[in-house]
This record gives sequence, C-alpha cells and structure tokens, in this order.
Amino acid sequence: MRIIDTHCHIQDDEYDFDIDSVLERARLAGVEKMICIGTDYRTSKLAVAMANKYDNIYAVIGIHPHESNKQNQDIESLIGSKKIVGVGEIGLDYFYMHSSKESQIASLKLQLEIASKYNLPVVFHVREAYEDFWPIYDEHVKKYPDFKGEIHSFTDNQDNLDEALRRGLYIGVNGISTFTKDEYQKKVFSSIPIDSLLLETDSPFLTPAPFRGKMNEPSYCMEIAIFWSNLLGVTLEELTEKTYSNATKLFKL
Repeated sequence: MRIIDTHCHIQDDEYDFDIDSVLERARLAGVEKMICIGTDYRTSKLAVAMANKYDNIYAVIGIHPHESNKQNQDIESLIGSKKIVGVGEIGLDYFYMHSSKESQIASLKLQLEIASKYNLPVVFHVREAYEDFWPIYDEHVKKYPDFKGEIHSFTDNQDNLDEALRRGLYIGVNGISTFTKDEYQKKVFSSIPIDSLLLETDSPFLTPAPFRGKMNEPSYCMEIAIFWSNLLGVTLEELTEKTYSNATKLFKL
C-alpha cells in the first residue's frame, strides 16, 4: 500500500518537527510522498526548499486568505523549481475574517491567474464563503477551461459538495472526518466518491483519532485511509491506490 499526504505544513520551522524522524515514521506507515503547502511567502519559500532537499516531498506555494492583506508576498518569484506542483492554499475564509473580503478576493483572483499562467493546479481553502467563491471560480474557468484543483479540508454541506463535484474538483479529507460527531457532516462525507478523494493530514493540525492530543504528522495519514476505507466500504488497498492515483493525476507527480 502507498499513500500520498497531499497537504501538510511540516516545512514550517515555527513547529517543533524532527524532520528526519517524521519522514522515517511516514515511510514506515506507507506514506510514500508528501506535499508541503505554503500559506504565505515565508512558508512557501520553506516548502520549496524542503522539496528541493527531499526526493519524495513536493511544494505548493500560495497566500492563505488569512494573509491576503499583507504586502510584499510575491509568490510568483518562487516559481522555477520543478518540485512546485501547485498554487495554494488560496481562497476565501469569512469565518475568521483575518483579512477583508476585498483583499481576499483580490488575492484569490491574482493567484488564480498565476496558477493558470504556469499550468498549475490549485489547492483551495474555502470557509463560509462559497457564495462569493463559485462565481469567481466559474469566471476563471471560462478563460481557462483546462483548469484543475481541489477543495482542501472539505467540511461544508451537501449542496457545495455537489457543486464542487460538478465542476470536477477533487475533495481533500483529513482527521476531521475521523473525530466529527456531527451526523449530517458524517452523511456528507460518506457521499464523496472515491474517484474524487484525496487524503491529507494538514499536519501539525487536525490530528486524527486515535491520536487526538498529539501533534499531527504525515504518518497519521494511514489512520485517515483506514477510516475512509471503512466509511466507503472498500478495501484499504483499493482506497490507498485510488487516492494515490488521484493525487498523482492532479499534481502530475
């Protein structure tokens, strides 16, 4: 069995990761590849540096909506490494509102243009903002019909899941699915087709059961895989191979 952790932040030196130990535990757990995700210029640059250092690590660079009001974050200047496989995590977050709607929308539109300029898929972060997100997304796809992407850490309702699937977006799932007690959310999760599924940890956040209370890391992606194989009623081998194939296809690994 082989797994790709499509979303982690182990490159961020603000967290106390012993990288060599983290990578060894990931290898032992069957996590073959990891994608380090940027949230601003600093963490995007660190993601590229880590990807360039390790063969099985890749980078996605971008400005998170929380950071969109900050200046001097020219992520396009980082593009050049072959290990950059996407732009993200970008999008809209109206739950915390750490940045204004105007700055979030402007940042999203700018980074969508960068992604399409370099033919890179996008990792989206969308929270309580789909009403604004879908028109922006659809307008971009009119200009770039071959555009590809995923909704990271999806926890929204059935309608927005259906809208994402109708647009051909992949759906990233993580530890939330293993510990949520929301019955409606569980029902929505169970309706995600395996052909659209991506596994992620979002480490060091959202540690899955049964490791709640510990800092999350890519090795725990296996726990998420086990949970989803049971949820969808497929073998663990089928679940891991299909999600591996999905990630390889989207990010051209």
